[in-house]
Amino acid sequence: MVLNVRDLACARGGLPLLEGVSFSVTSGAALVLRGPNGCGKTTLLRTIAGLQPALSGEIDCPPDAIAYAAHADGIKATLTVAENLRFWAAIYGTCETSTALERMNLCALAERAAQNLSAGQKRRLGLARLMVTGRPVWVLDEPTVSLDVASVALFGDVVRAHLAGGGMAVMATHIDLGLPEAEILDLTPFKARLPETGSGDFDEAFL
Repeated sequence: MVLNVRDLACARGGLPLLEGVSFSVTSGAALVLRGPNGCGKTTLLRTIAGLQPALSGEIDCPPDAIAYAAHADGIKATLTVAENLRFWAAIYGTCETSTALERMNLCALAERAAQNLSAGQKRRLGLARLMVTGRPVWVLDEPTVSLDVASVALFGDVVRAHLAGGGMAVMATHIDLGLPEAEILDLTPFKARLPETGSGDFDEAFL
């Protein structure tokens, strides 16, 4: 499988952020997005994941091949850790959750309600969800937020195992996950030009 992005333009709140973004990611590979805050990393990832439309360009990847993880952990507060993973496994049509529990060091917390977890534990559970989706393309927006050093290392191992199994990852992160072969894409050169003031197609309130 190959994820191809061609001449993509995307916007946030009606304001164009990026234009002309093109890249390819193949099975077993990772792409790390870099750039200053506000440059459009999150917007690009949300567009790739199908959560918002592109202004123009093409994303060549089956939508059901992508699993997305961002700042929200996507967990059910009243369910236990194990129940959360079983819920998501059922949603995605998979069944095995024990590996996710083990790899993200959640076995001892399996019967604890998610609402009683610390921020870091919730993040580990949210990331463990990726492993039960069965989807090959992981789109990750700052996945290590709230994780301590040991948990970052655990997640780095999970990502490397995903890639070794033929998966792929596109992520925005400033943390070293131990992926020496990952390609780096700086989004700075793709910053969109703002429409000239006075244009009838642009709402200056977005500035």
